[in-house]
Amino acid sequence: MNENIRADVVRVIRPDNEHVIIPVSEALELAYQANLDLVEVAPNADPPVCKIMDHGKYLFEKKKKEKEAKKKQHVVVLKELRFRPQTDDHDYEFKKRHAEGFLKEGNKVKATVQFKGRDIIYSDQGKKLLDRLSADLEDLGKVETPAKLEGKRMSMVLAPAKGPGS
Repeated sequence: MNENIRADVVRVIRPDNEHVIIPVSEALELAYQANLDLVEVAPNADPPVCKIMDHGKYLFEKKKKEKEAKKKQHVVVLKELRFRPQTDDHDYEFKKRHAEGFLKEGNKVKATVQFKGRDIIYSDQGKKLLDRLSADLEDLGKVETPAKLEGKRMSMVLAPAKGPGS
């Protein structure tokens, strides 16, 4: 930028988009006359390309665009619900409503059945519970990872459905 440009001759893009090849000293003079900065845009070109612009305003606009783009992107979060093999109907319904809310927000849901002690003999009940949950939530989400037993935990991941409501 400005005096830090090391080339002798540069291609200058003026504010009116006119291109000229002139020595750096003349280009700097043009920039100072317009109360703007001479910014090197393509240093590897032959001759290097410089643009006369307001560098502070350019950086501000760039940050503003990045912030706007960041606002529009949605980060998917993995929410976890834990069950036991003999989970009561009321507790199941309560946790199912939480899962519905998470899926509507666009988050993934990991449903886990925790087996403690000798509960592992009820692994079929845990599988039925997870199958029931996936069936109840099939309009809001699809099964991304089917139920599988890992040690004393059986888990399944549901992803939000990309339907007309999304």
